[in-house]
Amino acid sequence: MNRSEPIVRRKLSDEVFARLKRLITSGELQPGDDMPSERELMERFEVGRPAIREAMQALSNMGLVAISHGERAKVLQLTAQSIIRQVDGAAKIILSSSKDTLEHLKSARIFFERGMVKEAAERATAEDVRQLKETVAEQRGARGNSEAFISADMRFHSRIAAISGNPIYVAVSEAMLGWLKEYHTEMLIWTGKEKYTLTEHEEIIDRIEHKDADGAEKAMIKHLERSRALYVMNSEK
Repeated sequence: MNRSEPIVRRKLSDEVFARLKRLITSGELQPGDDMPSERELMERFEVGRPAIREAMQALSNMGLVAISHGERAKVLQLTAQSIIRQVDGAAKIILSSSKDTLEHLKSARIFFERGMVKEAAERATAEDVRQLKETVAEQRGARGNSEAFISADMRFHSRIAAISGNPIYVAVSEAMLGWLKEYHTEMLIWTGKEKYTLTEHEEIIDRIEHKDADGAEKAMIKHLERSRALYVMNSEK
C-alpha cells in the first residue's frame, strides 16, 4: 500500500469550534441561551483565549451565535434567512466582478418571482391582499425618497413570497432582492419611473385578488422585464 494518507493536526480553534457547535446542535445550548464566558471555555477546554475567540467568530459567521461587545455571546435560532445570509458577502463579491453573473441573477429572479406570484394568486387571503395594498400605499408615500421607495418595493415582493407559507421562498426572495439592491440605480433620475412601478404593483395585486394566476404571472414578468434595466454594474452608470 503506497498511497500517502497523512494525518493533519487540527488547529486548536477548529477543535474548539467543533465542540461548541456540538453543544448547540445537540440542544445542550438552546436559542436565546448565553454562551459560557471566555474564561469558562478556556478552563473547560484547556486552551488559550485566541483559540476561543477564533472559534466564537466562526460560530458567528455561521449565524449560530450573536457576539456583542461587553456581553456574552447568545445562541441564535437558525432560520432559512440566517442560513442564506451567510453567503451574502461572497455573493456580492461575485456579482460586483461579473456582468454576466448579474444578468444571470436578474433572470433567476424573474423565473422565481413568476412562480411565486402564481402561487400567491392561488393561495392569497383577503388579509394577504390587504397587506400588499398597504405596502404599495407606503411605497406611494415614499415617492421622492429613493431609499424608502426601494425598501417598500422589496417588502412588496417579499410579501408575495410569504403568501406561499414557505419560509425558504421568503429567504430566497429577500436574498436576491438584497443582492440586487447593491446595483439599483436611482429610480428618480427619470421622471415617471416611480409611477410605472406603482401602477405595475397595483396591476399585480389586482390579478392576485381576482385569483388570476396566469394574469398575475404576465403582470409580474412585464414589471420585472421593465425594471431589470435599473440594475446595472457601477462601471455602466
